[in-house]
Amino acid sequence: MNPRLYQAMDLLYMPMLDLQQHLKGELLSNPFLEMQEPDEEEERATDKEKEKEATAESEGKDEIKWEDIILDGFSTGGRRAEHEEREYYEPVSVETRDLADHLRDQLLLLDITPRQMFLCEVFIGNIGEDGYLDRSGNHPDHQNDITVERTILHDIVHGANQIIAEHKENGGEESSETENSFTLEDAEACLAIMQSLDPPGVAARDLRECLILQLNELSEQDTLTYRLVDEAFDDLISHRWSELAKRFGLDPREVQDAADELSKLDPKPGLRFLSSGDTYVVPDLVVEKIDGIYRIFLNDGGLPRLRISKVYQEIAGDKKKFVGENRDFITDKLNSASWLIQAIEQRRQTMLKVMNFIVDRQRDFFEKGVEHLRPLTLREVADVIDMHESTVSRVTSQKYVQTPRGVFPLKYFFSSSLGTTTGEDASSRSVKALIQKLVSEEDQSSPMTDSAIVKALQDRGVKIARRTVAKYRDQLGILPARMRKRV
Repeated sequence: MNPRLYQAMDLLYMPMLDLQQHLKGELLSNPFLEMQEPDEEEERATDKEKEKEATAESEGKDEIKWEDIILDGFSTGGRRAEHEEREYYEPVSVETRDLADHLRDQLLLLDITPRQMFLCEVFIGNIGEDGYLDRSGNHPDHQNDITVERTILHDIVHGANQIIAEHKENGGEESSETENSFTLEDAEACLAIMQSLDPPGVAARDLRECLILQLNELSEQDTLTYRLVDEAFDDLISHRWSELAKRFGLDPREVQDAADELSKLDPKPGLRFLSSGDTYVVPDLVVEKIDGIYRIFLNDGGLPRLRISKVYQEIAGDKKKFVGENRDFITDKLNSASWLIQAIEQRRQTMLKVMNFIVDRQRDFFEKGVEHLRPLTLREVADVIDMHESTVSRVTSQKYVQTPRGVFPLKYFFSSSLGTTTGEDASSRSVKALIQKLVSEEDQSSPMTDSAIVKALQDRGVKIARRTVAKYRDQLGILPARMRKRV
């Protein structure tokens, strides 16, 4: 494809912050571009017709009549709102200490041998972000299994001994840490050290062990909650309250109350030390309701307004200078500058077209909420605004809009459809919201089954299969009815 077409597609895809940086880079690299000051925008109002003519002449042509454009000028246009240049500063992350650092700090305070410290470092290298001992094929939600336990410790011992062997092969000096190979008993002793550290539950091999470690830290060994985890973990996670009540000779409500205490524990204790970089979202579009009408604005006040440099407009008067390499250089840079300005304006117009259609289509969402979101596809938008589906996809990717109902990614407004008894279609996203609402309002002593949810949705005019309800329920993180039941 033409390199300029690549550039136009890239500009469509860029979110606001990326576009700001890209345009500032272009200002530095292309002498034909300069920023247009706010007061100059008003002065150029009378030149709009000339700009339109210059744009029309340049569309569809690989080479542009640069003399005409230089003399007439070229602006991105944009809103007439008062513009103030805003400098963007890249946020700098402050170094934070992760789980591994936290564990090492505690080990340094313990009275342990260098050999134990060495093996504990190997343990730290095998602890995942969630705080569990990590091994391929092992997951913290797995049941406690002696084969899995042994394999994890064997892997750690094998890894530590392999480091010792490589050290000796490379002629390293022997020390107290590397004089002998490690054994399984050494690993078990170091595991006990690791599991005594903060946060409680760290270095567990599965969920059951993680909860046991935390209950031990709270001195809850004599409680029913501890016995449920220690002696009947399978029934506990399956919410078999009646079976557990019979097993312990108690009322089902007592068992359920004891199980509720587990909600105070942390099933993934390492995540509190996970450093996630801050994500900055700058809405590309703004939707405001003014006098009962939804108005759409581009949030591009921070973008530099570009035009062809005035200096080069003056130089253009002396055509004797435009010969040989000078002419080739100026033609290339001018073509690039004018194409960039056109591409920016095309991006603006395309985004406004797409958002206008979304607002028209999803008016009920803006008025009443997510339950009234209508189904919408990229193809529908593309057909209405007379553009290719891939163009709409680029325009809506990584873009955000600020609305009276909050800030949403543009992709939020697109969803598949489900049939209704009225002949209209319902958005899958709105159906999920209905399912969430039905479950939140249900009688917890008799929660709604998937079949009951199907019937409730059908009463609201939504045609849906039970397996679809089950799929949506899983996506929403809602447990089956049997596991939601309260006694």
